[in-house]
Amino acid sequence: MFDRLEEMASRYQELEEFLARPKLALTPTQLRETGQEMGVLRETVEAYRRWKQTQQALRENEELLSDADSGIRELASTELATLKAELAEIEAELKRLLLPQDPDDDKNVVLELRAGTGGEEAALFAGDLLRMYTRFAERQDWKVELLSLSSTGTGGVKEAIATIMGKRVYPRLRHESGVHRVQRVPVTESAGRIHTSTVTVAVLPEAEEVDLQINQERDLRVDVFRSSGPGGQSVNTTDSAVRITHLPSGLVVTCQDEKSQHKNKARALRILRSRLYDQEQRRQREERAQERRGQIGTGERSERIRTYNFPQNRVTDHRMNLTLHKLDRILEGELEELVEQAADRLQAEARA
Repeated sequence: MFDRLEEMASRYQELEEFLARPKLALTPTQLRETGQEMGVLRETVEAYRRWKQTQQALRENEELLSDADSGIRELASTELATLKAELAEIEAELKRLLLPQDPDDDKNVVLELRAGTGGEEAALFAGDLLRMYTRFAERQDWKVELLSLSSTGTGGVKEAIATIMGKRVYPRLRHESGVHRVQRVPVTESAGRIHTSTVTVAVLPEAEEVDLQINQERDLRVDVFRSSGPGGQSVNTTDSAVRITHLPSGLVVTCQDEKSQHKNKARALRILRSRLYDQEQRRQREERAQERRGQIGTGERSERIRTYNFPQNRVTDHRMNLTLHKLDRILEGELEELVEQAADRLQAEARA
């Protein structure tokens, strides 16, 4: 492991020196390629440098254990315990960073939520989940952009599509794809009976133009129409809504939230591109013969992954047999334990 880390650190130093050359500014292509390669190496090299610094401090404190001053020996002994714990944490981080990386790990995501069975109660819970993921993103210093929202008259959400942008968004959220089930007493239930409803969540890596080429003239049909909604300036008065149909696959995306037809079309293309990219990635995974089935889950949207039980303040993740009695805090965005345990399990399986 450490031979590989030394090679990566040496290469990173070469790139740093290369980037410092004044003439490099005259070659934008080299500048971009160098920056991209450094971006891939940076986190691992920085962790390795911390490991080397901690090792050096460890050796220095071990030497102090034989000092004539008993106070210095006591301080060195205390510091050694701290340094050994830090070293173990860094080594665990390095093992994780050296695992084979998914090519989508650096991508932003397109988050799609749709109310499932349960009528208005499912729509209300979809709104709760949208808020939960938005709060979680804020806790991670990620940026959320709502691309499309179809709401109900009582404040529920029929469908919501948003992009979430930031560092390592996809590897942390990818396991949220699936069916989320809620058990609670709806506000409209006079007899106090618990109802079960579902919401489907899909987390797609956001595809860029370089990931997927679309022939807009040949493959797309673009229809424009008047937006539907509560009214207001430019709503129901201009043909600003856009519906894009991808003819080869039959996928259809509609956007009408913006007043500008151009902006709606751009948003619809972002969603379409990510759905097509996800479709192609899933097809390739199937061809590689069910490599993750029976493990953490396939990530298919039909898979029930989690139950939110309000009477017991309980959340159960069925893939990991993990139950947490803090539903109220999780809905406020405290998702760290759930997403990290899912990611840790996948990493453990990758090492097996």
